[in-house]
Amino acid sequence: MPSPAEQDAFVAATRSLVAGEITPHAAAWEAAGEGAPDALYRRFGELGYYGLLVPAEDGGSALDNVTYARITEELAAGDCAIANAVNVSNSPVAAAIRDHGTPAQCAHYLAALARGGQRGCFMLSEAEAGSDAAAVRTRATQTARGWRLDGAKRFVTAGARADFALVVAVTDPAAGKRGISTFLVPRDAWTVTRLEDKLGQRNCDTAECVFEGAEIGDEALLGRPGDGYRIALAYLNTGRIGVAAQAVGVARAAFEAAAAYARERRTFGVPIVEHQAVGFRLAEMAERLTAARALTLHAAALADAGQPAIVEASLAKAHATDMAEQVTSAALQVFGGAGYTRDYPVEKLYRDARVLSIYEGSNDIQRLVVARAIAGGWSALP
Repeated sequence: MPSPAEQDAFVAATRSLVAGEITPHAAAWEAAGEGAPDALYRRFGELGYYGLLVPAEDGGSALDNVTYARITEELAAGDCAIANAVNVSNSPVAAAIRDHGTPAQCAHYLAALARGGQRGCFMLSEAEAGSDAAAVRTRATQTARGWRLDGAKRFVTAGARADFALVVAVTDPAAGKRGISTFLVPRDAWTVTRLEDKLGQRNCDTAECVFEGAEIGDEALLGRPGDGYRIALAYLNTGRIGVAAQAVGVARAAFEAAAAYARERRTFGVPIVEHQAVGFRLAEMAERLTAARALTLHAAALADAGQPAIVEASLAKAHATDMAEQVTSAALQVFGGAGYTRDYPVEKLYRDARVLSIYEGSNDIQRLVVARAIAGGWSALP
């Protein structure tokens, strides 16, 4: 693992990269309707951003969860859709291969992710299976040469641009949750039938993907048959911490824009930050943002210490994503009517924030996780 100084340097380099190559262009990419250019995603790959959690022996950065969360915050402050695309290649995709892959799978996929030769996506959600992962209907049928995939996946982040997918599919319908498996599937195995026309996060595609008798080899199976449900759920903590960090990044960008505007905009002879209503609004934004960051990094630190952090990850995800909606809305209010236009960045940040409380398990699910833990005796005391 890199030293603390090296990890701090990686965060600082990310902040510089975002300031120079994402923030100035993100709104224009979105307005053009094509999303962030492939060249940008290739550059991120070449710089190692798809191998943040890949072991050093496979060419990755082997970062801890705290540093991963900090880098995610920096990326999301520039553009949350791009941060989301980077995150999915790292966790669950790279993390699942790292922990469950055969030597051949690790040698092929982890090295490709670490050097930017490939990007991954995760295919779990379906029309009737989102937060309820056990309701998956995509079917993998064993054949003489491997497996045949049939079914459709929805809301696949980077599903049109990824080079391969981690696919969750049913291999034994009679076995319930124990009949679900995971596969590493190349891009030519699926067809993109729809690109979602989204409210926000428009700089990365969200696709509907269909498998129609796609033939894959035995080597595509990740883990053992029946391990898929466990593998799919195993990375929810990392994913939820990542989404919490995305929320902190989006909210931070909105807060910084609002604070700068409030110091410059003058009414009644003074900067509007000196009006108590505006000053107090900014203070409350800072309070919520700081608390969300602390909760996110706390959950990440627990994960680094080898603790389950199931409740803490859910608390961080729910609190931070609710906070992002509140802070981006308050930022828009600071700008007044100007904030509702595309002349300023806050309307985009407001739109990007809204989905954060939905994906990677809706906040209703997060509160269900916490409520069940409390019923079982969990305490907030250390």
